[in-house]
Amino acid sequence: MTQKLQILVPAGQNRERIDIFLTNLIENTTRSKVQQAIEEGYVLVNGKSTKPGYKVNPGDVIDINLPKPPPQTVKAEKIPINVVYEDDYIIVVNKPAGMVTHPAYGNYTGTLVNALLYHCQGKLAHINEVEESDDIEIKDRVGYEPLNARAGIVHRLDKDTSGLIVVAKDDFSHAFLAKQFSNRTIDREYWAIVWGKFGKQKKGVVEANLARSKSDRKKVAVSQNGKYAVTEYEVITEFDFLSLIKLKLKTGRTHQIRVHMHHIGHPVFGDPTYGGRRISYGENVKKNKDFVEELLGIMKRQALHAKTIGFIHPVTKEKMFFDSKLPADMQKVIRLLNSYNKNNL
Repeated sequence: MTQKLQILVPAGQNRERIDIFLTNLIENTTRSKVQQAIEEGYVLVNGKSTKPGYKVNPGDVIDINLPKPPPQTVKAEKIPINVVYEDDYIIVVNKPAGMVTHPAYGNYTGTLVNALLYHCQGKLAHINEVEESDDIEIKDRVGYEPLNARAGIVHRLDKDTSGLIVVAKDDFSHAFLAKQFSNRTIDREYWAIVWGKFGKQKKGVVEANLARSKSDRKKVAVSQNGKYAVTEYEVITEFDFLSLIKLKLKTGRTHQIRVHMHHIGHPVFGDPTYGGRRISYGENVKKNKDFVEELLGIMKRQALHAKTIGFIHPVTKEKMFFDSKLPADMQKVIRLLNSYNKNNL
């Protein structure tokens, strides 16, 4: 459901930025919300999408289709979750691919927070500070979030990235864990299936600053003017045209692993945003296109899994470490790759 509004820019109107023009015109809004609506394509000028910096002209027809505001609070929902560990202070969950971490613009139900509110009977931290994450879809949308949207959440994963997340049940635990994330003392290891072989370079470090893409605000790109970002990787197994690798984040930028691997020519297999579904890696791929398409049919998302997490418990001060199995889709792709390798030796 949307709220529709059409505005005809009057004669004699000064040429000013459209985000300022609309903020001054529409009641109960902010400039940041207007800019967000423009960037998401909800504002058209003369039937075409525009930019926040566009300067309006007399006679312009502006069509606005704003999404229905979210509910005031997030509701608990009876959604199955895979609890790896739980006590009175924290809970560690193995998030499946396809589940958004917390409610925000466009995803107000069916999220991990909805499930946790039901599972924990509402006992989750209320602090809203969250580590910068690899989920740009739910970043910078505070104006559209219900009050308890980020209850307990300390860090996030992409909707289509699976793996371990630690959640705080009280504000003290949240602050204690958040400090570890801020200081980069949390131990996290991701496993990914990526395109191509690495040759003799089985280990490496990708150091490339990251910023929002200028051509697509939903994407991230390598940029000299971006935020400092470092990813370490190591090859576990090489197949004919794909590799299984493990990665560690030295920083925690949005989409960091996916962008860094694409940057060095090894996109995460299946990634629709950063070149992971493009079949263009070597003669063996071309010769076995049907097999590659079969693998892509299994891997309908990026083959990326947050496999391990380690941290200091906020109350006991004990060092805790958790490991998880690869999800079924990644396991199946690896089994088929191993079989393919054996049959082609």
